[in-house]
Amino acid sequence: MKSKKVIITCAVTGSVHTPSMSPHLPYRPEDIAAEAIAAAEAGASILHLHARDPDDGRPTADPKVFMRFLPVIKQACDAVINITTGGSSVMTLEDRLAAALAAEPEMCSLNMGSMNFGLFPMLDRPRDWQHAWEPELLEATRGTIFRNTFADIEAILTRLGEGCGTRFEFECYDVGHLYTLAHFRDRGLIPGTPFLQFVFGVLGGIGADPENLVHMKRIADKLFGDDYRFSVLAAGRAQMPMISMAATMGGSVRVGLEDSLFDGRTLAASNADQVRRIRVILEGLSLEVATPEEARAMLGLKGGDRVAF
Repeated sequence: MKSKKVIITCAVTGSVHTPSMSPHLPYRPEDIAAEAIAAAEAGASILHLHARDPDDGRPTADPKVFMRFLPVIKQACDAVINITTGGSSVMTLEDRLAAALAAEPEMCSLNMGSMNFGLFPMLDRPRDWQHAWEPELLEATRGTIFRNTFADIEAILTRLGEGCGTRFEFECYDVGHLYTLAHFRDRGLIPGTPFLQFVFGVLGGIGADPENLVHMKRIADKLFGDDYRFSVLAAGRAQMPMISMAATMGGSVRVGLEDSLFDGRTLAASNADQVRRIRVILEGLSLEVATPEEARAMLGLKGGDRVAF
């Protein structure tokens, strides 16, 4: 389904990058809240959120940490709050679902399969690590996988989708994930029009090449016809070129320090900087940016008044 307006999602902190990589990566609850609110004010209508340990920045699934910033963001802006169910590859499924089940948000991310998720190449660049956990977590991705089996996906769709009225950002890291999504759609576990997030440039997933975006779109068209919406995120330096291309193809876009630490050739000073940059690009292409309420209508969300925070 071609969008008349472009939804900007901002992924504020994630679990990929570490504090030693950028002084601007937010990890304290008050900083995550401030960055999210500023991104919304800059034009992001969806805020994709992870939590981190307030003391050292390591990824955490603790619902208590999420609850230190979720209500603050909700009170300060009208953006759709989208909570991760991905967390990190070292978390269990129950860990990854804990905060979302407690918060019952309008949206959650949902990775459409188990996969190698290689972050260890980041170790190739010499740096002074602030915390021992940082290189340890990156190295762990050499010998682990991110797990989302068919049973795991079914549990998430049932417990969060049916149980909480949450809709999903279906993260598709490769072509096979589109077929998995179609499988669950055909089984009746995905109501309404699905919102696909094509993910490019993660080691273990499809590469950040323009021809791959064309191919993913072609297969999505084959499987879903006109009954889907899509967005694109790309890792690192591929972020802006790939999402700009997506917008010209009728898609929406995702930015944020989870996906890239840069704004042009320099470190991004904030998530809002990336939002402003893509907004300028979109408006230069004569495309309109969706407001939060327009995004809710486009994605069939339940509304911010029906969450548990």
